[in-house]
Amino acid sequence: MSHTFHVDLRGIVDLLSHHLYASPRVYVRELLQNAVDAITARRAGDPGAPGVVWIEPSESTGDGTLRIHDSGIGLTETQVHELLATIGRSSKRDELGFARQEFLGQFGIGLLSCFLVADEIRVRTRAGESPTVEWIGYADGRYEVAVAPPERERPEQGTTVTLVPRRDAGHWLQRHTVVALAALYGSMLPIAVRVGDTVVTSGLTPWDSDGAETATARRSRLDAYAQEVFGFTPFDVIDLAVPEAGLRGVAFVLPIPSNPASRVAHRVYLKQMLLSEGVEGLLPEWAFFVRCVVDTSELRPTASREALYEDSLLEQVRETLGDSLRGWLSRLGRSDSRRLAEFLRIHHLGVKALAVHDDEMLRLVDQWWPFETNMGPLTLAEFRDRYGVVRYSRSVDEFRQVAAVAAAQGIAVVNAGYVYDAELVARLSDVDASATTQVLSSTDLATQLEPLDSAVELSVRPFLTLAQRTLDRLGVEVLLRAFDPASLPALYLLDNDTALRVDLRRGQEQVDDVWASILGTFTADHDDRPQLVLNYRNPLVRQAVGIGDEELVVLAVEGLYVQALLLGHQPLRPADTAALNQSFLGLLTHAMGQPR
Repeated sequence: MSHTFHVDLRGIVDLLSHHLYASPRVYVRELLQNAVDAITARRAGDPGAPGVVWIEPSESTGDGTLRIHDSGIGLTETQVHELLATIGRSSKRDELGFARQEFLGQFGIGLLSCFLVADEIRVRTRAGESPTVEWIGYADGRYEVAVAPPERERPEQGTTVTLVPRRDAGHWLQRHTVVALAALYGSMLPIAVRVGDTVVTSGLTPWDSDGAETATARRSRLDAYAQEVFGFTPFDVIDLAVPEAGLRGVAFVLPIPSNPASRVAHRVYLKQMLLSEGVEGLLPEWAFFVRCVVDTSELRPTASREALYEDSLLEQVRETLGDSLRGWLSRLGRSDSRRLAEFLRIHHLGVKALAVHDDEMLRLVDQWWPFETNMGPLTLAEFRDRYGVVRYSRSVDEFRQVAAVAAAQGIAVVNAGYVYDAELVARLSDVDASATTQVLSSTDLATQLEPLDSAVELSVRPFLTLAQRTLDRLGVEVLLRAFDPASLPALYLLDNDTALRVDLRRGQEQVDDVWASILGTFTADHDDRPQLVLNYRNPLVRQAVGIGDEELVVLAVEGLYVQALLLGHQPLRPADTAALNQSFLGLLTHAMGQPR
């Protein structure tokens, strides 16, 4: 057996009017939208028809209500029943239900937004020579319809909407609020809108200019607009156009760094009516360094008219606008390298995020962005010219470990430990087939340090055996090499993979048997450990090697180990701190000539 849904009209009205929209202020936008669409519909059959929208705020009406008048097409009594009393029914769709592009609204629910500020909505409307019809809707879902008596007959075609405010919403209908909201939403409309005697529309977009305006004057005007709307004077202004979406506008480049994870919102107009100041998803995610103001005639709004509907056209627009930003960056690189360098200092994260996937942007980064290296700041192109192979460290900690020692050996290394850098270096061959890259880990560096000759190695074996026994309890492997600078006594080397397995092994010691077994599966086939590389060219190390006192050797090795940790910016575990204290106190005791 089939049944029919029962609809709680009062609940539907409350749901749509109080929960669909983010703020009560949108009621002005919806009233303007309906008025402009009514005028558009009338002019479709009568191009010379007047286009007037006039709002009387509560101070002007004298009874606390707000009235908005338009010279639009109006409604007949049948249309009032059909459209105003049916939620979701709109005259702005064709016979197949598709949106008609000449209109701003499409969903047949805009008038409900007025219940955000009103308990009662009165509509008095006249279509052509038809009689004037009065419709009254209440917030509880009731409505009344009647032909107006002669004394309330409209003298001209059009519609008047009157809002009777809710007890706590009277301030939304006052003049200063209505002027501000009408100017916010309707300032670019091609139809004149008045609030009382104040005209709030100019009919011009910010990016439009008359033929007499110079490029400098236009830029100054756009700078002032960006300061007023977004609160900053832009680094640059980029013109935008996507003909397929009827989209035009400008992108303002931020003059200060922007967090890539922050919310990026843009100001979007639909047929010159402000849709929202907070539209997201208009640009690719990497384009967080610009804020846009655009007008579109083809992109579809959501039902709340506070966001854009995600479809193939929006995706195409997003890609096209991304191409416009790429083009601006490329032109800047060709025409003004100094200004490009200034831009990169501010927004290198955004450009590098794009370069991870975009070859053209990678070329730009390759040529212009200075990376940190152990030979000083260099672009990747300069690095290749000087040193050939691009050796790089994938983490900042690894770079700090190897930078000084590698430089002393004549090995140039790029610090690719910052966001996106490792991916960019690894991708260099995509834009330069001759580029060779190589990851240089701390373990790799140890293999490039000069080994001791066989005679020396044999003579120091007792020292190495004792040093290894000393640091076994700390899980460290001891090596003895000869390297520059000679002033550095010891080098602590720990690459990322080894660090992960060390952490897992430490975790095994702190959990129950079940978890220890699970963690053990990741370390079972690996016995790698951090390395302490002692420098045989350092006088202190050579002195320690030649000491005959085993107790002093143990204290010296512990001290050298902890110093290497500190120089490598490594955290000290409790066992490391204990080794530091033992070494310091033991050596101090020996220095004072007292027995331990």
